[in-house]
Amino acid sequence: MQLRRRGAGTGLVDPVPLPDLSVIQGAVADVEWVLHAANQDLPCLAEIGLVPGRIFDTELAARLAGLPRVGLGAVVESLLGFSLQKGHSAADWSTRPLPEEWLVYAALDVEVLVDLRDALAAILEEQGKSEWARQEFEAILAAGPPAPKADPWRRTSGVHGLRSRRQLGMLRSLWEARDELARRRDIAPGRVLPDSAMVSAVQADPANEGALLELPVFRGRANRRLVATWFGAIARGRALPEAELPPHSRTGDGPPPVNRWADRDPAAATRLQVARAGLAELSEKHAVPVENVLSPDLVRRIMWSPPEARDAAGVGAALRAGGAREWQVELTVAVLVDAVGRA
Repeated sequence: MQLRRRGAGTGLVDPVPLPDLSVIQGAVADVEWVLHAANQDLPCLAEIGLVPGRIFDTELAARLAGLPRVGLGAVVESLLGFSLQKGHSAADWSTRPLPEEWLVYAALDVEVLVDLRDALAAILEEQGKSEWARQEFEAILAAGPPAPKADPWRRTSGVHGLRSRRQLGMLRSLWEARDELARRRDIAPGRVLPDSAMVSAVQADPANEGALLELPVFRGRANRRLVATWFGAIARGRALPEAELPPHSRTGDGPPPVNRWADRDPAAATRLQVARAGLAELSEKHAVPVENVLSPDLVRRIMWSPPEARDAAGVGAALRAGGAREWQVELTVAVLVDAVGRA
């Protein structure tokens, strides 16, 4: 974990031997924390006892400011003229001791973060978006840690190449075996067995351990030792009763896929088309990505099931209930009222 504060320099703290860093909380709790893509960092920080009271998210600020690229390196280069050192972002950071050059790389990652925050804050102030950013940052903190996703195995890369419920059952069983092993070892699941290997194994449907070992990834020494684990998982999925097989897709509480709207509800399809066009105009006018102007999922939900009162009050209430910030409500409500009126 990297910390930098003006006048104090940069510190690197290893949470592996020090899993509870709440002692640091008292020293920094009353100041604004500057993070890049805070949603990625906050859950990890909370695990080691660090929870900010205020944040400034430089990635989100760059989006609101209309910068064409919002990665940390690109924003630093664009606004400050520095090029961040590259080369170790994909390294295995569970390695101990960490090589000296990796530590330098980690320290440089926060070297100019406070300066970057000031540069972005000045741009937002000039554009009249400081209040937008404040509301966005508060919403991030208020949201808390993300809820566990239902059926996380469905996020396996390549899952759409599996056609039958039986194949999905085998994949789920493999995913669960990999997840259990990764948790025991405390390493990323993809380092235990890549997603592509699981999908390939399910598609090959090996009859025995020998057939599984013929597949490319499973020929390696590590997976040869685990072949009984992987084949056992496949066999359990293959043996599941029909009633216990997962459905082709998970039933959600939202509207159907957009490509079905024209057939199922042509009026809703028209509403969505009008809303998207209006939001695209707002996005261009204010130089803010359309997904930051308003959540696409919330737009779909309101267009599919508009509020009973299809005026500014009714649509505004629906937006707030769906988590839209006040600046988003004020900016978009007229566009959505126009859209929901296209019945």
